[in-house]
Amino acid sequence: MKKLLSIAIIAIAPLAFSTQAAMTVQMENALIAVCKAGASNNVVKFNGTMQEYRINKQRIFPRLVCNQQSFYQFAQSKGAERTAQQILRYTKGNVTITDIAMHYEDVQMLAVNY
Repeated sequence: MKKLLSIAIIAIAPLAFSTQAAMTVQMENALIAVCKAGASNNVVKFNGTMQEYRINKQRIFPRLVCNQQSFYQFAQSKGAERTAQQILRYTKGNVTITDIAMHYEDVQMLAVNY
């Protein structure tokens, strides 16, 4: 009986410990308000909402998802270009490293047979 109970506890344990952080109702309402303000293309309303809920732009905007899109993509899809430009600097960019010392297009290749 103890063996069956321990197997059941081990099987149910992953369900009990969720990896996602719980979101409070107040936090969810604040983020919904930010998404709505972002879609409005009204920068004054957007900044007012950000101040009202005391939202840190650097922490929220790389992670905020509205309707399965990043906040920047969401604002652009709603035609809110002014709002999208407000948070563009907080979005993650792509960094590429290019070797400027040698480009294969510029170098003549030498073939040797031995």
